[in-house]
Amino acid sequence: MTDRLPDFFIVGQPKSGTTALYEMLRQHPEIYMSRVKEPRFFASDLPSSFQRHSEVPPLTYEDYLALFRDAGADQRAGEASTAYIWSHTAAGLIAKARPDARLIAILREPASFVRSMHLQLLQIRIEKQADLRKAVALEDSRREGRELPSTVARWPQVLLYAERAQYLEQLRRYRAAFPAEQLLVLIYDDFRDDNQAVVRSVLRFLDVDDTVAIEPTQANPWHTRQSREEDGEDSAPQQAVAQRRLLVRTAANGLRRAAAPRRELHAGAAQALQAGGRSARRVPRS
Repeated sequence: MTDRLPDFFIVGQPKSGTTALYEMLRQHPEIYMSRVKEPRFFASDLPSSFQRHSEVPPLTYEDYLALFRDAGADQRAGEASTAYIWSHTAAGLIAKARPDARLIAILREPASFVRSMHLQLLQIRIEKQADLRKAVALEDSRREGRELPSTVARWPQVLLYAERAQYLEQLRRYRAAFPAEQLLVLIYDDFRDDNQAVVRSVLRFLDVDDTVAIEPTQANPWHTRQSREEDGEDSAPQQAVAQRRLLVRTAANGLRRAAAPRRELHAGAAQALQAGGRSARRVPRS
């Protein structure tokens, strides 16, 4: 067994089905996924204190390489650090270490993504403001180091929701570092609706057998239902929901053509958050 770098990276977004994709890919005999789902090694600009509690991040380059030591010579090795999508350093560092790497990103409709992220941060007691609208309104103050919970005092960016939904800016960092054919952009709604078909497209992208039987894994089943309720998708007019989802496809298609869409996606996210006059439900604390 020899040390090696991964052949591909699932770079994000969080709350967008990356865990389900990771679990499905690890079933494939020609794929080896690191036992630590999110090593976050190349996100050098992000504090390690937000690493999953159940995982021990690699501290050195040798530790990182060891994560893939058991990969077979005929296997594609991969990892799934969702922090890479909003790290400002990860794309360049990955390109320097592995210029032929393949990158996979999953995009979720921005308002749904922000609400789901806000819900998670409330649950793990990083966010203290239970009303999402008020939390978004605090962003200018938080950017200046004010109105911050003590848990994020040295890293206010974790609570800047609008910035975390700037998909175009995030993807452009990867498009600048890698050829278009090495970047696969997926849509979360497609994956949620038919994850088998989406996984087959990923397998073809990775040049492995796409006929191997893969057991379906639902993308965040509890969070999916909760987020749909928070977004009002169960009662919102289908046209409005479709328009919001179209923003995500516009970004993905724009990157595939290496041309910028006319409408910035993060602006659409802000509009979607304000649409319909809904406010986020308060989440009971356990």
